[in-house]
Amino acid sequence: MNTEAHTDCDCVFASPKMQSLSKPLLVLGWVCRIVAAVILLQTLYFKFTGAPESVYIFTKVGLEPWGRYASGVAELFAAILLLLPRTAVIGALLAAGVMIGAIGSHLTKLGIVVQDDGGLLFALAVTVFVCAIVTAFIHRRQIPLIGFLF
Repeated sequence: MNTEAHTDCDCVFASPKMQSLSKPLLVLGWVCRIVAAVILLQTLYFKFTGAPESVYIFTKVGLEPWGRYASGVAELFAAILLLLPRTAVIGALLAAGVMIGAIGSHLTKLGIVVQDDGGLLFALAVTVFVCAIVTAFIHRRQIPLIGFLF
């Protein structure tokens, strides 16, 4: 009978050979995960309540209201997954994907500055994207199906 305690390494998302991280990488990973999750979570209120800024943005890109709801749900899942050690890499990849869409919308249809925000929404999207990419890189060996290649 196996009486060993389960650790964060015991999960379906993790590669069987997870590496232990150095203290600086562990701290950097947590900082990036928390920053990205906080930004993602604070924008949910605006998406789910139909704030005028959110409605404007999603109308301009032709995705109002369902795109607003879908991106809100995706961002909620990404934030939760980022904050759980076993699923951080999945949350990072999801967050990066959603932010590619946001950044692409800013660069093609919205512009960097949206409704005189001084580029704040664009900067937040870039910040989440960078934090997500750093997190995904730090935890790259945990990526399902291909993590063992790293």
